[in-house]
Amino acid sequence: MDNIQKKRMEESGIDVDSGLARFMGNEALYEKFLGRFCDDKSYAELVQTVADGDCEKAFAAAHTLKGVCGNLSMIRLEQLVSRQVEYLRSGELEPAAQMMPEITTAYEDIIRIITV
Repeated sequence: MDNIQKKRMEESGIDVDSGLARFMGNEALYEKFLGRFCDDKSYAELVQTVADGDCEKAFAAAHTLKGVCGNLSMIRLEQLVSRQVEYLRSGELEPAAQMMPEITTAYEDIIRIITV
């Protein structure tokens, strides 16, 4: 990863240094797992379950997404989804659903950056 890519990742809310530390400095492994994020189904499940009004399944999807984001040091997205998880944990689907545009923007920023 060059400095330009690292800067773009950081601008999209990824703490690259922290992510690399989680992967013991193995940049190739970290990049491999970032690539796998694109195939992770938890975001799609979150979108669908929120649209369906299924608070329990939305909670499970959001919780999974939060964990994946945390492991990859996707700080901005993790913080958003963490707030959403708390709404869903409390059964508050409406405020959780209202967060979806901001979550979608953060998610799409990350996908765009890591697929360059």
